[in-house]
Amino acid sequence: MASFVLFFVLLLTFLSNSEARRLTESDQTQQLTFQYHNGPLLTGSISVNLIWYGQFKASQRTIVSDFISSLSSSANPTIEKPSVAAWWKGIEKYYSLGMGKKLSFLSLSLGAQILDENYSLGKSLTNNQLVQLASKGAQKDAINVVLTAADVGVQGFCSSRCGTHDSALGSRKGSKFTYIWVGNSETQCPGQCAWPFHQPIYGPQNPPLVAPNNDVGLDGMVINLAGLLAGTATNPFGNGYYQGPKEAPLEAASACPGIYGKGAYPGYAGDLLVDGTSGASYNANGVNGRKYLLPALFDPATNACSTLV
Repeated sequence: MASFVLFFVLLLTFLSNSEARRLTESDQTQQLTFQYHNGPLLTGSISVNLIWYGQFKASQRTIVSDFISSLSSSANPTIEKPSVAAWWKGIEKYYSLGMGKKLSFLSLSLGAQILDENYSLGKSLTNNQLVQLASKGAQKDAINVVLTAADVGVQGFCSSRCGTHDSALGSRKGSKFTYIWVGNSETQCPGQCAWPFHQPIYGPQNPPLVAPNNDVGLDGMVINLAGLLAGTATNPFGNGYYQGPKEAPLEAASACPGIYGKGAYPGYAGDLLVDGTSGASYNANGVNGRKYLLPALFDPATNACSTLV
């Protein structure tokens, strides 16, 4: 099980609040050396099924579904750069390294959306119940994403994780399917799971950035979902690409904590684009005029974190 947390909060405990040193590319290169552990990556055409647990507005669901649709470069070739599709293309480098042959890069598309608005399993969920919810989506050639509402508690949420990706036994004998869980942290722990759209719980208390879709909780969920999709693609079954122990791996996005633009350092997300009308900060354009903030991805070719801006 791999979790995605905004680890900049942890980094701040090791760095002086008044003299936070910059995380330069040379710093990252010295610290990070990814390994391929000989397991399969996800390939081919994959549907991303969204399981909405609890109360979400239709406008909130659209923020996430538009993000998934934006991952495909064929969704809208006229989207202004930098684009969500260009960010996702950074994962493609993992598919030609360490394998002995180049694998077919996966293509993600929006699949089914399943609504569980009546909290069928209650408002406090265990890991096993997350798997139960994820099993509601189609399991073949799919990633099933469970999104829990702001009033739903989840085992480990806020205390140790903002979201998780993992795999579970499928309904067909001997099969496995991949799944992701992400929680809406707006009322429970936005300082941990929705930074930089909320002030952090530790470290420099810089003013929060304006969320690109005017929803701190959902824009924070997109950040975490993006990172977990990157981890699911490159380490779907715990034996793909990662650094460190298998129980707590650093993956394609979680290896670059708190980095969204060039010049990032603890407490500062980096030099980002700013919308002239709303004042929102972002680094990627999507379908339907959407703007998103997406985490840096670790580039296995350069051993450094790579950003769109």
